[in-house]
Amino acid sequence: MKYFSTRGLDERISAAQAIIRGLAPDGGLYVPESFPQISAQEIEDLCAMNYRARAARIMAPFLDDFTSEEIGELCRQAYGENFDTAEIAPVRFIDETTGYLELWHGPTSAFKDMALQMLPRLLTASLRKQGVELGVCILVATSGDTGKAALEGFADVPGTKIMVFYPRDGVSDVQRLQMVTQEGQNVMVCAVEGNFDDAQAGVKRIFSDKPFADELREKGWFLSSANSINWGRLLPQIAYYFSCYCDFVNAGLIAPGESMDFCVPTGNFGNILAGWIAKQMGLPVERFICASNENNVLTDFITTGVYDKRRDFHLTNSPSMDILVSSNLERLLYFVTGDTERVAQWMNELSTEGHYDVGEEVLGAITKDFSAGFCTGDGASAEIARVWAEHGYLIDTHTAVASAVLSAYRCGTGDETPTAVVSTASPYKFCPSVLSALGMSTDEPGHELIGKLERATGTKAPEPLAHLGEKTERFSECTDPQNMRGVVAAFLD
Repeated sequence: MKYFSTRGLDERISAAQAIIRGLAPDGGLYVPESFPQISAQEIEDLCAMNYRARAARIMAPFLDDFTSEEIGELCRQAYGENFDTAEIAPVRFIDETTGYLELWHGPTSAFKDMALQMLPRLLTASLRKQGVELGVCILVATSGDTGKAALEGFADVPGTKIMVFYPRDGVSDVQRLQMVTQEGQNVMVCAVEGNFDDAQAGVKRIFSDKPFADELREKGWFLSSANSINWGRLLPQIAYYFSCYCDFVNAGLIAPGESMDFCVPTGNFGNILAGWIAKQMGLPVERFICASNENNVLTDFITTGVYDKRRDFHLTNSPSMDILVSSNLERLLYFVTGDTERVAQWMNELSTEGHYDVGEEVLGAITKDFSAGFCTGDGASAEIARVWAEHGYLIDTHTAVASAVLSAYRCGTGDETPTAVVSTASPYKFCPSVLSALGMSTDEPGHELIGKLERATGTKAPEPLAHLGEKTERFSECTDPQNMRGVVAAFLD
């Protein structure tokens, strides 16, 4: 399997090379030259396997420069006792048509662990295969969860350093504490004045700065990414869509070969894109419902075909979705058009003019598989309260956005296809918002509210969050987006 940039077909590289580089030299994202096919019988066989075996089977065709033994060992290391349930990604069913795919049982209590417990292992194995002797600095922009998951995955990994930028006022108190208390000798965390898009744009500028890359190489370093622009981040996410399908079959909600839907809370478009790739591989999925918060640029795009970031940016109670530039949409645009020149043109228009229009034909290709809706912060709060009252099931604000959008979709269409709501974070990462949704006061700092939510609901906080308030804050630096290069340079000096 070879990989090339969404903005040009000239260079084709191996999976290991794509994972090491993260971003293509022309600014595009690496995509595979084809989608491996998984037969109906193979999917039925997956139903009898545990999560590690399922993941290894799905990832293997994309990693043909790795042996099956190597991939199996990577999966055993990534998905083991670092997760608080042997199921790794269990599904919680609330009725005969709806299940919540819980992707937050890893060490940072967010879905990013599903990929970021794998990526460091994939990256270090790729470096060995390619004989790379330089150290690698992982550069990350985060809207809350990616940063901590990447820090946890790369902490004290030999030959690596990791630098995380987050929007100063754009993450929850618990998310911030998780990052700034991170242990490890090779880690650095810095706040950015502005929002996530400012941080993400700053990271992309650094990656495209060739003189800076040459300067770092002389010091013995090169840069790579742990954001979902890196194929090694996106690939492990494909596996949990197959796993969820198997769990729906095993629970009797669908028969083997029968289609289901997924409703995904969506910001940077990587999570939902992984599901769409699973469908291209043969997974029986009818629709993907893209759920946005008030920053509903994706809802408007899927409705009109116009992507327009020229709008007010909203800080919401689902901060990991507070994004106006959804990077992974670029991959979908290539997949549905096969035209790198058009993709490059659209991305240039977005950068220079703030918008682009894909036209009716491309929009029609997208809406064959995607529907979209959005939910306000008040709507998410109401959904948390409803799901708790009706089902005794506690969800976080991001999951609530998807849950509410699914309800609206079903009311509007009458479609009762069995559906998985992709649950992306533990409710304990957003205690103030969850407690408020349940009608309780939230005057204390976020980490002090963890015990309050436990007492109020009779549920238990994930162990990594329960003692967060006892940890020492190590990082307090804040920078202007234009100075992010200087912060990286100082870190690697």
